[in-house]
Parts: sequence; C-alpha cells; structure tokens
Amino acid sequence: MSTTVAAIDCGTNSVRLLVVRRDDDGTTTELARVVRLAQLGQGVDATGEFHPEALERTFIVCDEFAQLIADHGVGRTRFVATSAARDAHNRQIFFDGVRERLGVEVEVISGDEEAALSTAGVLSGVGAATPALVFDIGGGSTELIVVEEGRVLSTATSLDIGAVRITERFLHSDPRTADDEAAARAHISSVLDASGVDFSRIETAIGVAGTTTSVAAHVLGLVEYAREAVHRARLQRDDIVSTTRRWLAMPVEEIAHEPFMHPLRAKVIGGGVLILDEISARVPGGSVLVSETDILDGIVLGMLAE
Repeated sequence: MSTTVAAIDCGTNSVRLLVVRRDDDGTTTELARVVRLAQLGQGVDATGEFHPEALERTFIVCDEFAQLIADHGVGRTRFVATSAARDAHNRQIFFDGVRERLGVEVEVISGDEEAALSTAGVLSGVGAATPALVFDIGGGSTELIVVEEGRVLSTATSLDIGAVRITERFLHSDPRTADDEAAARAHISSVLDASGVDFSRIETAIGVAGTTTSVAAHVLGLVEYAREAVHRARLQRDDIVSTTRRWLAMPVEEIAHEPFMHPLRAKVIGGGVLILDEISARVPGGSVLVSETDILDGIVLGMLAE
C-alpha cells in the first residue's frame, strides 16, 4: 500500500508545499511542489504582530493547499513554521486559522531541528566537499549550518537577518540609496561576524531559498522560473556582485518585471541580495552552489522514515 505525505513550510515571506508518494517497492514520486508568496512577516519586526492582511493572504494559501492535499489523498501532513511565528505576539490567530483550514497543528520548530531538517533536505539533492556551509536566507532570519565529513553538523545558528527584516529596517528608499545600503551592510556584517562561523574553512557554500534561486534565475537568463535549471547551478562571485548592484539600483517596480520574479519578492529582494553578497564575500573563492532541495525535502524524508 502506498503512503502519501505532505510537508508545508511557512516562513516570513513564503508558504511552500511538497507532496510525495512512496509506493510499496520503495520508489518515491513527487506529486506537487508549490510556492506561494504570502509575506506573513509583513511588519512583524516593527510591530511584533501579524498584520491582518498578511494573515488573510496566508489563509488563502492554506485553503489552496488544503484542496491539493485532499486531491492527492494525503495520509499525513506536517506544517512547520519558523522565524515569523516565533516573533509575533498574536500568533494564536495564525495557529487557529491553520488548524481550521488544514486540520493540523502548526509546529514552531527549534533552530536545531530546523538545521537538521534543512541539512537532510539539501544533501539529499546535492553533493559537496566539506566543510560545507548550508545557508538559508529567509524573510525574517538566515540559517547558517556547517557540515563536516560524514554529514556531522558542527555549527547551526539562526541569525535575525532576513530579506524582509533588512528591507523594512534599512532600505527605505526606492531605489535604495548609498546610505541605506551602507547601513544595511554594516548591520549584516556585524551579525555575520558574530555568528561563530569560521567562513575561511568552508570548501563549499550551498545556498537555498528564494533570494539565492532568484539570483541564479537571473544569471542563467531564464525567461520563466525553471527549478531543474536552477538546481545545482553555481554562482560565481562576480555574478553575485553584479546582480546585487543591478537590483539595488533598480526601482522595485522594474525588478518586478524580471520574468521570473514575484512582485512580493521584488519588494524585499534588496535585503536578500545584500545578505547573499556578504556571505559570498566571506567564503574562499566566493562561489555558491544553488540547491532546490531544502527543509521541505527534509521534512518529507523524516515522515517517510517513521
């Protein structure tokens, strides 16, 4: 008898679904992989609460995902939330709304569990020389995970810098001014330098999530987003620098016209590329391997192993 499971990852900027079926012979089939930009973390950094419009957008996505889960006959669903849900005072409204629509509890996972799940997901799809740095630039936070030989995690830290948080806190002009950029870079640099990660040891840097994949789509010249083209692409240092300069100099409305860019991501991509640029600057050689497998894949692997 086959087993079908669904994983939902709800972050500050995006809500993502992965549905996988495992058949009796052990083969697995990906039935659905969907990304929706809901920007649940809108304003949370400033107010400490979820904005009603952000909750409404997120619940619309939950309704869509509930239908997909029903259509695929999913037997078990796991809904994982990270940075935004940790920070909001009115998170019970969010928890209740998810339960009402999907029939599952929101799991606000710890940084350690997030690191373990992300690493399992990433390494299921890419190979890398160690020590490897897996980094996930989210909306509200950035995760840094150092993986040693044998897939041993030596460092796992969650930093309060993310695409939404940096944009809302520092990038007030459109396009961004030199002063805005300098203030954002100074803050990002201080957080990275205090992270405890020895970037000079890193053999392979692996980037996941929307900022890194968007940069890859631009560098590859994609006219529409193609997951298979982005996965395992390698970004060189010059590519990252030039794309960062391009998007910081462009008004948000023009960035949104990039053929692969969602309008909600365009609003915060400036903060994201600054974080990516600063990480790349610290890694020997400055190149970044792009992974489309991530925490969603790790959640599914864990459910299928139980």
